[in-house]
Amino acid sequence: MLAAALALPLQGPQAQAVERPGGPPHEGNTPRLPALGESAAEDFAVGAERRLGDEVMTVIRRDPAYLDDPQLLQYLQSLWQPLVAAARTRGDIDVDTASQFAWEAFLVRDRSVNAFALPGGFVGVHLGLIAMTRTRDQLASVLAHELTHVTQRHIARGLAVQQRQTLLSVVGMILALLAASRADNADLAQAAVMGGQAAALQGQLNFSRDMEREADRIGFALLAGAGFDAAGMSAMFELMDRTNRFNDSNAYPYLRSHPLTQERQSEARMRLQGQPLPATAASPALHALMAARASVLMDPSVASLHRLQQLPLAGEGEPQGAATQLAALYAAAMAASLLNEHALAAQRIAQAQALLAAPNAPQPELEHVFVMLRAEAALAAGDAAAALQQLGTLRQAQQGAPRADAAAQRPLLLLQAQAALRAPPPQRAAALREATERLQTWVAQHPQDATGWLLLGNCAQAQGQRLRALRAQAEERALLGDLTGALDRLRSGRELARSGAAGQDFIEASIIEVRWRELQAQRRALLAERRGRPGERAPAEDPDAQP
Repeated sequence: MLAAALALPLQGPQAQAVERPGGPPHEGNTPRLPALGESAAEDFAVGAERRLGDEVMTVIRRDPAYLDDPQLLQYLQSLWQPLVAAARTRGDIDVDTASQFAWEAFLVRDRSVNAFALPGGFVGVHLGLIAMTRTRDQLASVLAHELTHVTQRHIARGLAVQQRQTLLSVVGMILALLAASRADNADLAQAAVMGGQAAALQGQLNFSRDMEREADRIGFALLAGAGFDAAGMSAMFELMDRTNRFNDSNAYPYLRSHPLTQERQSEARMRLQGQPLPATAASPALHALMAARASVLMDPSVASLHRLQQLPLAGEGEPQGAATQLAALYAAAMAASLLNEHALAAQRIAQAQALLAAPNAPQPELEHVFVMLRAEAALAAGDAAAALQQLGTLRQAQQGAPRADAAAQRPLLLLQAQAALRAPPPQRAAALREATERLQTWVAQHPQDATGWLLLGNCAQAQGQRLRALRAQAEERALLGDLTGALDRLRSGRELARSGAAGQDFIEASIIEVRWRELQAQRRALLAERRGRPGERAPAEDPDAQP
């Protein structure tokens, strides 16, 4: 839990941002209305805000609620990246923040309906929010709103007046407030803000009514500019308002930090006047499947999974369209697989396949989603060979299609690596060799992918490639902010390379030496920075970490 993480020592930021005081003037082709209080944001430097965000994310990434589900993350990125691109086109992202902020959306395994912006360009999305939305445009409207909190530097405006607070106290308050927003921690809200100093800081972190209106106005423009249906914002407001009226279980922390006033709802509807529809309407089927996946992953309790694996009886509820039926079957199959009811999972997948083969079936690309589900179900049932066969067919189809973007390749690559690690002896060696080669190429192109490094380390270890495994493990620990763990693994790699053991990879050994020096320098910089912070104690320097 994030609240428990407050007691952990904070490690260094995983990326070193470079401050550029007095950056270039605002750039962009489209004029924009003046932003609120830009001078206040300037008081809190871009680099300082990014470092604060890195401190917070270091703790969040270690929390069990932080979720890297490649398929859901790919879908989230397919909504997030067009919005970021639209913000750049509008000129909402200047040169400094473009280069120094993370612009990263991530998932939180929690059933509550919430999303939040953090310092430095990070935006968190609870699975409960994805599960309750009906269309991609509704979900994108929340992302556009949170993105605007980032681009307009609303957090910096609040923190600029609190510069006398130590960085650690600010990080602690942010983490405590995030913990209080979790569905199982509703009562932590009071504990998180006890004391006059903490209460004052919370007041600075809450967005003002003017900031909310600005986020609505600019977020609406981003939604339309990115090709989404701008009606998604008013539809999302109405959905949250309608659902929250009948809910008193604290499942909507988003509405506590973003009060949904009648004024905001009316303005959202008024902005639609004269707004053209998007050139192409998105099918609801893919979003319905991803919402179903979120509904399974957000609450892995046995009771919840048993409920999801049951399909509505004929005649119950409202008539279901093809997209709704597919989503129900997807959730039922995934839940049954997690409950080890593999025959039932296969039955639900077969029912979905029959729907996909119908003349009025949704777009053919949904087959991709179900191939991935079949592979996951086969792996859960202990049939790694069948999983590899499914994934091989899918990879061949991808190679024959127009070049897929990186986000689309990642779920297949990571699942293939997991299957290779559990493959039977006749194909294990070849599967591991292929997975290792592909992962090595992937992390070279995407060095910030901690899960990619973790799986590369596991695959290398399974093949007896100890140096490669240790280096990959070190990179994964460094990305999670665990510099001590990373240096421990690099130290083991250096000792192994110097032992002269047969079959060592000299290229990998040289890379380990370089990374050892780089992470040592990063650690020394962190120690120096911590010693310079008033009221904060730097962690003791590790004598064993010296060259």
